[in-house]
Amino acid sequence: MVTTLGVTLGLGVTLLFVVLHLAKGSSKPPAEDIAQDVLEHRASTVPETDFPEPYNRSIGGGGGAGAVAGGAESELEDGEEEDDGFDPDAIADDDVEYYEIEYVKEGETIEVASNESILDAGVDEGWDLPYACQQGQCVSCSGRVADGEDAAEYIRHSNNESLGDAEIEEGYMLTCTAHPTASFSIETDETP
Repeated sequence: MVTTLGVTLGLGVTLLFVVLHLAKGSSKPPAEDIAQDVLEHRASTVPETDFPEPYNRSIGGGGGAGAVAGGAESELEDGEEEDDGFDPDAIADDDVEYYEIEYVKEGETIEVASNESILDAGVDEGWDLPYACQQGQCVSCSGRVADGEDAAEYIRHSNNESLGDAEIEEGYMLTCTAHPTASFSIETDETP
C-alpha cells in the first residue's frame, strides 16, 4: 500500500520545510536573561538584620541559647564569680603560642595560634566546617577531641553557653570559641 512515490514525496516536502526554516531562521528573539536583575531587586527589598553571617550554614540553623527568666536563681554559690571565658585578643603578640592541631576528618594537621579559634583556622584552610552563630551559643560548630579525653586539657573557650562540664569532660568543644592550649587531634562536626 505504501508506494515509493508517496514516501519520496513525503521526505522531499519535509526536507523542503526544514531547509526553509533553517534558511529563514526563527523570528522570535531569545529572551533576555533577567536573573541578576531579579536577585538585585529581591536583595534591595530585604531589610538588613543583625544576624552574624553566614547564619544558615548548619543543619538545623543553630540558634541562641535560652536566657534565664527574670528572678530565677543562679547556680553559682555565694561569693563565686561567673567565668566569662577569656579574651584571646588580649594575648600579647610575644605571648602567642602555636600548637599542632590534627583535623582528623579533613586528613591534615595545621599550626593554630593560641589566639585563634579552631574553627577560624580550619576555615582559613578552605575547609567547609559547620558553624552558625560563631558566638558559643549553639552547638552547630561542635567538635570532639579524637580520643575522647577532657577537652579542657587542650582548649579554652572564650565563650560557652551551650556545653556543660560533663560534655567538655567527654571531649566536646565549640570550635568557634575554642582556642588551643596544647596540641591534639579533633574530629569536627561531632555533636554531644
